[in-house]
Amino acid sequence: MPRQLRLLCSATLLLAACHGGKGADEAPAPEAFSVRPLSQLAAQRVIVTPAFGLVTTDALGWAAQVGKPREYLRLLDDEIASVLADRGLKSQWVYPADLMRAMKGSPTYAVDPYTIGAGVLRNPGIASGTRLGDPLATQLRTMIALQEDVRAVIIPVELRFEKEKTGLGSAVLKVALLDGRLSDVRWIGSVRSDPAATLSRAVLTSVALHLADLITAP
Repeated sequence: MPRQLRLLCSATLLLAACHGGKGADEAPAPEAFSVRPLSQLAAQRVIVTPAFGLVTTDALGWAAQVGKPREYLRLLDDEIASVLADRGLKSQWVYPADLMRAMKGSPTYAVDPYTIGAGVLRNPGIASGTRLGDPLATQLRTMIALQEDVRAVIIPVELRFEKEKTGLGSAVLKVALLDGRLSDVRWIGSVRSDPAATLSRAVLTSVALHLADLITAP
């Protein structure tokens, strides 16, 4: 089976489980996810964690313009939350600000969403079906335990900048969909912003829009 189809099938299994355990005869065919592979998440409660990492070198020199990577990734978090909210996913989805409120409400138990062990997901060998170990596995279980009816977790793993053949640049965001209960990877892929001549906030907006496109239409 081609790798892309395996990814789509794995995502479908998690989405069906989150949706209440529908039988195989009720699950959409893999082909239905060719445009929006994560479309069933739109009807679920889903955790979106903070963006984890930024590749600090690139041919364009864009990363050098960022200044403070952590603060720049927080801008990306804001763009992702804003775009998904505009697509109708504000109230039922859980964003970094919600995770921080949960941590402050239960400081001895909750996980700091900005320090989870998501670095393992930057490994290029991580694929759909990979079982995750600790500390991330335990952190995921703790995170979903503090939210009502949540199993799926989206982690924006890594942002990098690439030079296009045209000479323009784009931002590429690696994204992972995890099963927080089973602690495994159900889908992993990348979304790319529209090409741009210079680095600006619009680049982050564009990559957030393309991430949202995996889930729901504008």
